[in-house]
Amino acid sequence: MRKGPCENISLYFGSIDLDKREDVNTYRTLEVLGPEHEFSIVGEDLKPLPIADKVIKDFHGRIVNFVRQDRFTFGKEMQLHVLEFKPNKPFKSPRIFEETMHKAVLRIIDFLEKRYSACLLGTGMHPLLRLEETSIWPHRHREIYHAYGEIFNLKQHGWLNIQSFQLNLPYSSEEKAIQLHNLLTNVCAYIPAISASSPLYEGKLGEYVDNRLHFYMENQKEIPSITGSIIPEYIHSFRQYKDEIIGGYSRDLAKAGAHRCLLYKEWVNSRGVILRFERKAIEIRILDEQECIKSDVALSCFFRALLRGLLKEKPQLLPTETLVRDFQKVIKEGLNAKVSHPQGPTARHVCKHFLKIAYANAGEDEKEYLSIVQRRIEDGSLSELIRENLIKRTQKADFNEAIIDVYSKLLKSLRENSPFL
Repeated sequence: MRKGPCENISLYFGSIDLDKREDVNTYRTLEVLGPEHEFSIVGEDLKPLPIADKVIKDFHGRIVNFVRQDRFTFGKEMQLHVLEFKPNKPFKSPRIFEETMHKAVLRIIDFLEKRYSACLLGTGMHPLLRLEETSIWPHRHREIYHAYGEIFNLKQHGWLNIQSFQLNLPYSSEEKAIQLHNLLTNVCAYIPAISASSPLYEGKLGEYVDNRLHFYMENQKEIPSITGSIIPEYIHSFRQYKDEIIGGYSRDLAKAGAHRCLLYKEWVNSRGVILRFERKAIEIRILDEQECIKSDVALSCFFRALLRGLLKEKPQLLPTETLVRDFQKVIKEGLNAKVSHPQGPTARHVCKHFLKIAYANAGEDEKEYLSIVQRRIEDGSLSELIRENLIKRTQKADFNEAIIDVYSKLLKSLRENSPFL
């Protein structure tokens, strides 16, 4: 999830060449979907394998940050056991999104199986990883991680064991960007009730439905202005955003002695929604990685259709203090969290309201994916389903065996692109 110093150049809204800046493509507001997926490399019994650099060298002949294939690009993340996947251009069609990124995942899975007897695993956190089992990317752009390490303790789950699904949505003007940002502020507190997929870490059930976000909230506590409250503040102009948000954490970093490579960079902002000026896009970071590409597409269609509807409705925006309180309840209690939203009393009620808006504003190609979101709202998030399956499995096996059994099914879900419902 943490980006390197040159990685703020768009892979979907502009040039694929990370070392050469070109003009950013302009899309209509919400016209395309720009996904970023993060998957763990795992071996037998889900053992995390910190071999991302070896896999990249196998494909490219030398170690680089990203390797471009025909229709997708894959490459490094901060954690050496994680690979990131991106399309070479954004998708207008969710079906092409699904087809392209599933083929991308399959290509790497097939290679990993043949070369390393390994596979890829989705979800928001690796369920068994101990921090000493992975390490930080030690090659090109390692200086960015060294700079972070001088300010923060990187040896924690909030840095080394988080996997998010990030979605980039384009805006056509400053006005539209501000509208989208503020609408997302108003809804993203409730979305983890649907998207949570991280019930476990270090082989034990965590206290939260979304443990990834819990750890993520704490990983930069030395400079609180970087993450804020995860729920972003409302904004009224680009100038204000740059001065107060980017400028605010940059000044705090400078006071702490941070290297200049971290200062006044838009990608350092760690809120759940951020503006990516170089992409002309809004980046949504609130989502856990799911178990398969189809589920990621479903969340993407849900967000796009929901925002389409909210742009028309122009709903009243809730106070940020209310949103932050609700968010903290949602990441702990999930769909059953008691919230203060007018569509409450629970996060499930709020999400049902959002889904109704999404269905009313979705295209036919998007509607076929919304049924997955509907099942999540009715039956529980992936995190809740994993927890339920583990509890059932422990009636016949010890807990570690139960974890391996359940997550082996999730390995199969990713390969076969079959949602775990």
